[in-house]
Amino acid sequence: MLNIRIGNGYDLHRLVAERPLILGGIEIPHHLGLLGHSDADVLTHAIMDAMLGALSLGDIGHYFPPTDPKWAGANSLVLLEQVHQLIQAQGWQINNIDSVIVAERPKLKPYIKAMRDRLALTLHLTSEQIGIKATTNEKLDAVGQEAAICAYAVILLSKTNS
Repeated sequence: MLNIRIGNGYDLHRLVAERPLILGGIEIPHHLGLLGHSDADVLTHAIMDAMLGALSLGDIGHYFPPTDPKWAGANSLVLLEQVHQLIQAQGWQINNIDSVIVAERPKLKPYIKAMRDRLALTLHLTSEQIGIKATTNEKLDAVGQEAAICAYAVILLSKTNS
């Protein structure tokens, strides 16, 4: 068995009125928010799927099904903590995370440091272990038409010595 694993994750949620826009655990001022069973934090969801995928543990829908009322409105950082505990229980640790958020608006550059810091705190990492980039889809597809936001994440895990 290799002592490192790589996982990738993806998530997309529709933008709607009267919902907060939460990315990386940070509420970002915007007139639209993401629609989902939980807080719909696409960045955190993509990171969780990358973590689970690296160890062939399925996806977040398996652990937090949208049909379960227990997860309605859930804070995705709480879910992230649970997934982190799961991978630690399997004997793995996070080396680094790299991610991309794709959104036409709002401009996310002013919030990236706060997102990195919040995720690092939640995962007991340094903010230097978390990369977050933001880009647009150049007005193409649902994301480009400002109907949705998506995120991609890649994670490197290593086996702990225990």
